[in-house]
Amino acid sequence: MKAIEVNSLSKTFGHLVAVDHISFEVEEGEIFAFLGANGAGKTTTIMMLATALNPTSGRATVCGHDIINDKNEVRKCIGIVFEEMSLDVRLTARENLDFHARMYHLDRKTRQERVSQVLNLVGLRSKQDMLVKHYSGGMQRRLEVARGMLNYPRVLFLDEPTLGLDVQTRRMLWDYAKKLNRESGTTILLTTHYVEEADYLCDRVAILEQGKIVVVDTPEGLKNSLGGSLVSIRLSQGSARDMAKWLKEVSWVKKISQHDSQLDLSVKAGGTKIPQIVKLAKEHGFAISSVSQRKPSLEDAFLHHVGKRLKDE
Repeated sequence: MKAIEVNSLSKTFGHLVAVDHISFEVEEGEIFAFLGANGAGKTTTIMMLATALNPTSGRATVCGHDIINDKNEVRKCIGIVFEEMSLDVRLTARENLDFHARMYHLDRKTRQERVSQVLNLVGLRSKQDMLVKHYSGGMQRRLEVARGMLNYPRVLFLDEPTLGLDVQTRRMLWDYAKKLNRESGTTILLTTHYVEEADYLCDRVAILEQGKIVVVDTPEGLKNSLGGSLVSIRLSQGSARDMAKWLKEVSWVKKISQHDSQLDLSVKAGGTKIPQIVKLAKEHGFAISSVSQRKPSLEDAFLHHVGKRLKDE
């Protein structure tokens, strides 16, 4: 059984289309990410799947339960960490978690066991009796992750889980998420606009732009879609747009992205092609000021797909 199945799901607010007929599946035990800029529709999608928002059209199931007709069953099998902090800062960490566990009608013994377990997992056992208002931002985020895990969810939703955190704390939370996924088999669906977060954590990534899914693939698959090498060229003479036009006719140039006076060419064995690029540019009256080669990154893939979609529109 799929952990999440979504078919043509949409959400509109008046004339604003926040989510536009998206379809995708998430396997049990998978870490899946929505990668996109602010306003791409990531949070709205998670809120629908978590039954906090009703979709305008389409359907979806979480753990086999329909998000409209079986809301209570969906809520029993999920955990969620919201983008905005929702802790009671006037309570201690243990009191926050105990209160949340009571909402799931857990008995006293079970509550105590699970609260201790999740505090250990996120490294806050020694700070469990400190008021949350004295926690750092990173500690508060870790506590929210712990709270989302209290009911041993089959699916955990993380909405921008590391937003605003420093690099060290961000990496710590990534490792907690991987540990949770590995040890308990929890399926994780996260939203992020940090490309490196999606690359480090996820089995598959869906790139969202203006409410639509542009592409879904593994991080490696997205990188490989740009070819074996990315050759970046800066011109000191001639138009990058004009150069891109005739480069499209070159058989070994797989994809071309233009950014002002810079061209990024996706090619196979880019190092061997650089002399040919320089020669062709000179023959066509272009002067190259700099050229470099590197392996494509997930950020390159993101910019390629989002830029192509915006250009088509």
